[in-house]
Amino acid sequence: MANPLTLLMPVVPNTSPATIANALAAQQSAIETGLTNVGTVHFSRFLLLDSSQPNLQPTGSSSDNLVLGVITEYDGDFDVYIQDFVDQIGGVFDALLVFVVGGEKLTPVANNVAALTTFIQQNDASQNPSEPSLYSAYPQTVQQILAAFSQP
Repeated sequence: MANPLTLLMPVVPNTSPATIANALAAQQSAIETGLTNVGTVHFSRFLLLDSSQPNLQPTGSSSDNLVLGVITEYDGDFDVYIQDFVDQIGGVFDALLVFVVGGEKLTPVANNVAALTTFIQQNDASQNPSEPSLYSAYPQTVQQILAAFSQP
């Protein structure tokens, strides 16, 4: 069964949402290639939230209340998953952590895996006891699914 990760990272005050969006757009190819290479990710998305807005949607203006989310479902062990992330898309996290409060202490992530792992654990809303449990419609791993649908 897949494991959830809901990483919510506070953004450095007065950061423009457009700046973060542009950084994500510049990394899109690396994100897709890297996550494919990780081989255990069912789904992944980045999400920008504004905690000062009733619907959490950023207004497009700089804010002191932005939160950058990374939401994934993955197979296997958490520590192995984080190491795979560092190995495959560490450069993406290096580019994004410049916008995150305390992110400078984590970069380059390849040299700070233990600190990054601790940071993720501390900011993973999926580990909150009040977080609803994850529903999965299937018990298969990513690799089992890909094998079932691959062309002969």
